[in-house]
Amino acid sequence: MSTSSTTDRQQPGLIDLPSEGEDVTFPVPAPLESHGPARVISMCNQKGGVGKTTTTINLGACLAEYGRKVLIVDFDPQGAASAGLGINANELDATIYDTLIAARPDVRPIIRQTSTPGLDIVPANIDLSAAEVQLVNEVAREQSLARVLRPVLDEYDVVLIDCQPSLGLLTVNALTASHGVIIPLETEYFALRGVALLVETVERVRDRLNPRLQIDGILATMVDHRTLHSREVLETLTKAFGDQLFHTQIRRTVKFPDASVAAEPITSYAPTHAGADSYRRLARELVARGDVA
Repeated sequence: MSTSSTTDRQQPGLIDLPSEGEDVTFPVPAPLESHGPARVISMCNQKGGVGKTTTTINLGACLAEYGRKVLIVDFDPQGAASAGLGINANELDATIYDTLIAARPDVRPIIRQTSTPGLDIVPANIDLSAAEVQLVNEVAREQSLARVLRPVLDEYDVVLIDCQPSLGLLTVNALTASHGVIIPLETEYFALRGVALLVETVERVRDRLNPRLQIDGILATMVDHRTLHSREVLETLTKAFGDQLFHTQIRRTVKFPDASVAAEPITSYAPTHAGADSYRRLARELVARGDVA
């Protein structure tokens, strides 16, 4: 893993050094000559507290750091991604909710720039919780988010959707709008129990609504190699998911909640911390695998 984010940025050919549980290296991606069309990725897990929002924010910031234009869509009524990037969605005149239920949606006016160059966000607040009820009687209700995002896809390289912790209509909308799914999974036994249901939901959406949808990978989060339990869960994940399990692991650290309180990605809050390097590594892995341009 890289020992310095500055070195990481200044030497485009540099690759990260191996560390425990991470023995594959990924090159720093080459700059893009042009931007778009975007690949849309949902960050999805019906279990809360597994690192969806943390991963959405920090992966987005790292991809932007590597020259990609990134749009985060806060699709959780809690609005954690918006708050984590310094956007007070409660003070805005319009959020993703207003665009989602509009007869003629225009998402551009509600896109907000963040303090990270190349990283924008579509904010959300508690109003979004009413969307499922209002969309129930809509024609093609599962495609409402896809319809909202379609006009701006050519302007970005990656769109990351931070889903709410459920498998309801909002999550189905996110999956229908996506090319891929990343499943953050805490290395804890009970976190494993719901994965089969989530995978089944992804397969159902692929079969009925979105044939292009695929699982980009399972991301092990809150990893603590000091505990036998964490190591055993990692072993189980490796056996169950094989190549679908990302080589990159996100280890447990207090720096992530600290960065959330500071309302900025860890790459700017603590740029040389191991947590920042882990998300840079994940960004490089996604590009190396071809999941992101």
